[in-house]
Amino acid sequence: MMTRDNAKKGDMLASEVRRQFGAEAMTRFLRSLPTFSTETDTPDRFRQLLDRLDGVEGNSVGVRRQ
Repeated sequence: MMTRDNAKKGDMLASEVRRQFGAEAMTRFLRSLPTFSTETDTPDRFRQLLDRLDGVEGNSVGVRRQ
């Protein structure tokens, strides 16, 4: 069972992780890793779906895929 203090700490941790993953420095670092790089030969259908996903995520996160 989670106490109020533990729940509050969990919320604070989740907020901090989201903040750090949304930081520009983290975005640049992740783009430098091969696993997180975008493919240049992505089929149009998947590109369109990814663009739609970016549009939805952009409203809540504020970071967009390049």
